[in-house]
Amino acid sequence: MAPNPYLLAADNPQALISLLREQPQLASGQDEHGYSLVHAAASYNHLDLLRQLIREFKVPVDLKDEDGETALFVVETVDAARVLVEELGLDPKIQNDEGQTAREKFEADGDFPAVTQYLQNLESDSLTNNGITDHGEAIPPLPEGFKVTVGTMDESEDAELPPDPEFRRRIEELAAREDFQSPEGQAELRRLVEEAIRGQFADERNVRPRQD
Repeated sequence: MAPNPYLLAADNPQALISLLREQPQLASGQDEHGYSLVHAAASYNHLDLLRQLIREFKVPVDLKDEDGETALFVVETVDAARVLVEELGLDPKIQNDEGQTAREKFEADGDFPAVTQYLQNLESDSLTNNGITDHGEAIPPLPEGFKVTVGTMDESEDAELPPDPEFRRRIEELAAREDFQSPEGQAELRRLVEEAIRGQFADERNVRPRQD
């Protein structure tokens, strides 16, 4: 009887590698639910097997199961998530058939909080690196409860005053700091936003017409 490659992926990855070298066509196989050896290796945290499936046997790292989920959706450790994303190039923004990313599914299910935090940090880093300001720098994600809107003002309509250039400059400087994602950096961001809000309210009181 031929060995079951999925069982080997769980219990004996070295034996699976030997089998795949004899029958490399098995490497990209999927069961009736779309579950693949890449999913199995990621789920069981067999990182060397995961690397070999992608690099040696050329299995697509973004292989999806019947629910549209990649191997990132079944990881249980940060190490497995990091290998998939940082070493093997899997896009963490891929959504399943329900429109969820892996991070969103972990959050909804309450599973593997360390993995959830890692994926949240990836999204924050992506926003910091890709959100571009007028000066070519990143606009940081704000803490929950704060919102800063930057846009153009139509002079024909009543609108809020444009953002204070000094506030913009301080936000951009803070975003460029290495400790931006640390508790200290986030605390400073909160202080900066609170200061801006207090200043806005003060300006509104100053320009409000007197009531005689």
